[in-house]
Amino acid sequence: MSPTHFRFEDLAIWKSGMALSIHLFKICADLDARKQYSFSDQLRRATISITNNIAEGSGSNSKKDFCHFLNIAKRSVFECANLSILLDQQGLISKESRIFLFQELDTLSRKITNFQKSLQQ
Repeated sequence: MSPTHFRFEDLAIWKSGMALSIHLFKICADLDARKQYSFSDQLRRATISITNNIAEGSGSNSKKDFCHFLNIAKRSVFECANLSILLDQQGLISKESRIFLFQELDTLSRKITNFQKSLQQ
């Protein structure tokens, strides 16, 4: 019997990551239209890594292992932040878009950190 629901689907950090992914994928689509494939590919992979690692970690047998995957997810958040700086500096996204992304990425990073702390208690 296949599962109809996975544990990670209930996690606020996963839901936040999925919501942020929508914005980041729109940027990727715009980058593809501008033939900026290397930026698009890197941003897409970093974006996918956030929610994939949250989901993968939720299947861990230990809290320590789950925290390891959350750490990888958080590092991908920082990668997306760095890419947004590069995209802004290259004129591929607006400063307003970068500011919005920074706010969302910072919020997600803090949520991941707080969730890690809750697992370690």
